[in-house]
Parts: sequence; structure tokens; C-alpha cells
Amino acid sequence: MHRARRLRRPALLALAMLFAGAANDYGGEDGAPESHYQPAGTFGAYLTGRFAAQRTDLDTAADKLEAVATQESGLREITTQAFLAAALAGRPAAARLAAGLPDNPVAQLVLADRDALAGQWDSAEARFQALPQNGVTQVLRPLLIAWAQQGAMRTDAALNTLKPSLEGQRYRGVTALHAGLIADLGGRPAEAGQLYRLALSDYGALNLRLGTILASWQARQGQVEEAQRTIRDLAASSTDLSIARLALEADVANPAVQSATDGIAEAYLALAATLRQQNAGDSADVLLRLALDLRPGFTAARLLLADIQEMARRNQAALQTLAPVPADDPLSAVVRLRQANLMDAVGRPDEAAQALEELAREHPDRPEPLAQAGDLLRRKSRFAEAAAMYDRAVSRIGTPTRANWPLFYERGVARDRAGQWPDAEKDFEYALQLAPDQPAILNYLGYAWTEQGRNLDRARTMLERAAQERPNDGAIVDSLGWLLLRQGEAAAALAHLEHAVEMQPEDPVINGHYGDALAAVGRVREAGFQWQRALTMNPEADDAQRITAKLQATPEDSAPVPAAAPR
Repeated sequence: MHRARRLRRPALLALAMLFAGAANDYGGEDGAPESHYQPAGTFGAYLTGRFAAQRTDLDTAADKLEAVATQESGLREITTQAFLAAALAGRPAAARLAAGLPDNPVAQLVLADRDALAGQWDSAEARFQALPQNGVTQVLRPLLIAWAQQGAMRTDAALNTLKPSLEGQRYRGVTALHAGLIADLGGRPAEAGQLYRLALSDYGALNLRLGTILASWQARQGQVEEAQRTIRDLAASSTDLSIARLALEADVANPAVQSATDGIAEAYLALAATLRQQNAGDSADVLLRLALDLRPGFTAARLLLADIQEMARRNQAALQTLAPVPADDPLSAVVRLRQANLMDAVGRPDEAAQALEELAREHPDRPEPLAQAGDLLRRKSRFAEAAAMYDRAVSRIGTPTRANWPLFYERGVARDRAGQWPDAEKDFEYALQLAPDQPAILNYLGYAWTEQGRNLDRARTMLERAAQERPNDGAIVDSLGWLLLRQGEAAAALAHLEHAVEMQPEDPVINGHYGDALAAVGRVREAGFQWQRALTMNPEADDAQRITAKLQATPEDSAPVPAAAPR
């Protein structure tokens, strides 16, 4: 069956193109360092630091490059690289190194934040004013200037700074949210309410920060029922946040921003979230560290930073990022869910299972801990146990809603892999009732029916719909191509499967299907090459057996052309 798409590690896109091209500066195959080769001296430390940064070993990168920058203090490029490594690693040395980089925007942010923490708002504003008015800082600059003005108790000036952005269309939502926070902090609740409503209208849907900020304002205006409704809507928008709903409601009257430095941290978080969506993970990482320097208890920033670190396979660093969150934080349960997943990823599965069972006991009405425990079991191919764990989670739901479709889908996957197809099929059908347009369900059930030779007309409709929703998803395009091949439309199937291979060239199932399509249109030699290629990609045992049988059945005079000898 088609599994869920793998999450790809984002490219290292640090600001100022940090450490570009360092992977193969030295070492063995694929840039891996030879164990007997330890580069010595300043140049060796520089190479080691760059290599460590490319491998996301940021502590080593910061250590080595800071040492080089100390010895070669006159080299601006070295100072820049050492500063960015220190910033990414969250090192105090970043501020010292920033002082030598007057034209570096990130360095100026570090120095401006230091001024803000010291209450030197005029100096902070001057540094923010000097930021370039293009690229990333084009969005961030007016927010930071406005917060520096509010820090100096100049609320009118701050709101006037944001007025041009409020009158435009781009980024109006985030600008309105920050203008509302400034008005709120400046003692203008009515104006704040208007700006919060404008932000909600422009965003179109609640997110964690918008929801908690709006609910906080509503509660402090005596609109308790509206505040509770906002938190309920927020929890319903995210499966993870559902477990934190009661804690968020209990904390709702606390102001979301209590100082101008808190507001600057909010600005960094807002832009980091945007950059993360654009796969600029390292740039987002830097901004989140700036936010946490100003506001160490900013749990929303910690959660986003941990997500970025997990995507970069820095699971231990993600655990360290989440470790300071206290048990009484309103988002503590969400953090503990993430920590359990990370503990499993770093080879501590028993601790992860125990943590999830503890959460399940503490929240007896919530399915999330048990559902996540099922996920961990399923990833270890313990499918029958995973299905049983999902059963426990489903028993806590009550009346399922659209938000619950992933639980029925995942239980269906576990049941299918455990050989319980009739029950699995019921789960997929029910998940489709909850979310009829969800591509993952359409793909899995459509592909399963294709493999079984059942319900092919309905399967085709489902797979065409899934492919329309996700035209760049190789697994879904492959499913549609495979169905077309089963229905005798070899030419159309070949076009789809060739496209699927282009999108996911290392998938053995997709490569095997492409080989079948090539054979169906008479391109037998190319088919044999594709089948052989699929066998090199560690297919599952059943798939490998089927591909081998096809190769053995290929006539000798149609065998694949051997690869040319290397020149």
C-alpha cells in the first residue's frame, strides 16, 4: 500500500547563505570525514566548523568558527560565519560578534534586542530604522520600529508607523494583530478590539497566537463566553491543541503580551512561521532564537523551533528546546506530546510510551496520547498492537467530527497491514464520510481497490480527485497511473507513472510500476532496467519477489542493456 509521504529535510538556507558549499570540502565518500583525517590548525578548525554546520552540528560549528574568528579577527567573512553559527546555536557570543558587523541585518537585530532589554528604546529604534527595506526585513522592520516606539510609551507614534501597512493588502493581517497588541498594551481596548477583528478577518482562520491573543482581550473585556468560544474554535482547528483546551481556557484572562519586548518576540515568531512555510528553516531558526532571548518562556516559539529542528533531524536539540517548558504552562500537554515523539526518535521508546500513558491517565477524555502511541507502534510495524491502541483512542471520541478523520485513517492503515482488511475498509469508508475531500484517504482506499481489482470505477474517480488536489504528490500520481494500467490504458498510464518517478525517483514501488507500464507499451528492455533499478531501492519482500519474477520472465534477447563501463 502507499504509505504517507516522507517529510523531506529542508535545505540549509541560513541568512547570508551561511556555510554554502561546505559539504565536500574534505573527507571521504559523500563528504563524510575520514576517521584518520583530522585537519589541524586554524584552517583545519575552519573546515571542521563549516562541515559541522552543513551537517547541522551547530554546537561544533559555533565552537570551531568562534575560535577561528578570535584568531582571525580582521576577516569579516569569518566573523559573519562565526556570528551566524553562534546565533543558530543560541550562544551568548553572538552579541559580541555582532558588534563587529555593522552592515549585517541579523547582527543589528541582536544588538537592537540587547538595547531593548536594557530599556534603551531610542537606540533600539535607530537600529531597527537602519534595517534594509527589502527581503525578509521589509516585513519585519515596521513591526520592530513600532514596538520600540511603544517601549518608549509612544503609542500614537507606534500606531502611525503601522498605518501604511494597515492600508495595504500585503501582510495586513499580521500588521493588524501587532497594532492591536500595541493599542491593547497602550490602554486603548476599543481600538485594540477593532484591530483584532481586522486581523481575524484578514487571516480567515484562527492560529495559536491569534486565537490566544483574541481570547485574552475578550476575557479582559468581560466577554467570557466569547473568549471560551474562541478557545474552543482554536482547539477544534488543531488536533494537538485539543488536549490543551481546558488549560488555555483557565489561562485566558492573562494578557498575551505584557511588554514591548514581548511584542518584539511576537514579531519574530510571526515572520519565522512564514519563513518555515517557505522551507527557510535556518532563517526561521535564527528569528526564533532572537524571540527566546527576549522572552524565554515563550512556549509557542519553542514549539515552532522544535518542529524546525525535528524536520532537520536534530531530535536531541528539539528535546533540549522543549525541556524548559514548566508543567503549569497552558501548552504543557502539547509539549509533552511532542517530547514523546522525539524520545522515540532518539531511541527511547519505553520512555515515550510511558509518557503517553501518563498523559492518557491525566486526560481521560482525550484521544491524542493514545492515538500518538498507536502511531509509534505502527512506525515499528507492530500493526496489530497499533490497531488495538487506536481502538482505545477511538473509544474516547464520543461523536466524531471532521477533525477526527486522521484517527480512523491511521487505524485503517494499521488494520490493513495487520491483515484485517474488512475492518480497515470500514475505517477508510468512515474517514471519507468525515472528510470526503481528503487526498490521503482517497489515495489509500483507491489504490487498495486497484490492487484487489474491485470497485475500479469508483477508485478511478477517487484517485483522479486526489491527483487534482495534489498534482505534485508522486504516490498519488503513481496510484492513478497504476489504475489506468490495470484498466488497459497503457499509454495514459505510462505518462502518469513517468511523472511519478520524476517526483519520487527513489521509491521502489513507483519504479516497479513504471517498469510494468514500459513493458505494456513494448519497451521491454527499458522495463527490465527499471525493474532492476527498483530492486536496488530495498523494496519490501513481497514487492521484491514480484519484480524478480518479472525479470526472470523477460526473454534473454530483451534483457536490459548493461551499463557502460566507466571511462
